[in-house]
Amino acid sequence: MPNRSELPIALTIAGSDSGGGAGVQADLKTFAALGVHGTSAITCVTAQNPRGVSALEACSPGIVRAQMEAVFTELPPRAVKTGMLFSAEIIRSVARALRRRDGIPLVVDPVMVATSGARLLKPDAVLALTRELLPLALLVTPNVPEAEALLGLSIRAPEDLRRAARIMHERFGCAALVKGGHLSKTREAIDVFFDGKTELLLSAPRVPGVKNHGTGCTYSAAVAAHLAHGRKLERAVQLAKQFVTKAIVASKTVHGHDVLNPFFSTQPK
Repeated sequence: MPNRSELPIALTIAGSDSGGGAGVQADLKTFAALGVHGTSAITCVTAQNPRGVSALEACSPGIVRAQMEAVFTELPPRAVKTGMLFSAEIIRSVARALRRRDGIPLVVDPVMVATSGARLLKPDAVLALTRELLPLALLVTPNVPEAEALLGLSIRAPEDLRRAARIMHERFGCAALVKGGHLSKTREAIDVFFDGKTELLLSAPRVPGVKNHGTGCTYSAAVAAHLAHGRKLERAVQLAKQFVTKAIVASKTVHGHDVLNPFFSTQPK
C-alpha cells in the first residue's frame, strides 16, 4: 500500500458563484492549491457571470446548518471561513453551530456587495454579523467599502486603513485585515493587519490590465488554508497576501474574461 499523508481540512461557508470566479468555487480552488481538503456549506445560489449577478436564492438556515453538521461529524475542519451569508437568519444559524465547536479558528470575509454592485448582504443582517459572528472570529477581512460600512468612517488613504484596522479590533475583539485594493490612487495594493499587538503593512505592486473578481474570497480562503496547516495567524496572513498576488499576476483569460489562477505553481510557464 502507498504511504498516504493526511490532508488538513478547511470549511467554507459561503455562496455559490455559477461563473466559478468567486464564492465557494474560488474557496475550494484555493484550498486545493494550498494542499487542504476543502469542504463547504452553501448559503446562497447565485446566477452569476463575470458581468454580474442576475439572480440570487438563499438556502434555508436549516440546510446551511445541516451541511455544517455533516462536515463536522466526519470531516472536522482545522479552520473555517465565511463568505456570503446574506441574511440575519443564516448568520445566526451559522453562529450557533460554530459556538458548539469552540476553538476552531474562524476567518470572516464580510461579503456585502459584489464587484458588479449587487447587494450580497441584507441591510438588517449587518447587526447580526457584528453581534453574532464577529465575536467568534479570529480574523475579519473587509475591503474598503465593507470597512466603511461596518465602522461608519471614510477610508481614502493608507493611514485610514491603519485607523480602520485598529478600530475594528477594538470594537469587535478580533484581528482585522483591512484590504486597500479599492484605493485606486496608490501605486501598490496595500493591506493593513492588526491583532492588538502586531501591525503589518502588506503591499504588492498593482497588476495593470487585469480585471477579475474573487480576490477577496481567494485571499481569505488562503488565510484559512494556512491556519488549517497549523500556521500562526500573522504568518498565515503574510503567506495569503503572497498567494493572492501571484494568482493575480498569473491570471488567465476565459472567453475574454480575466480569471484568477490559484494553481500558478503547478502549471507550465
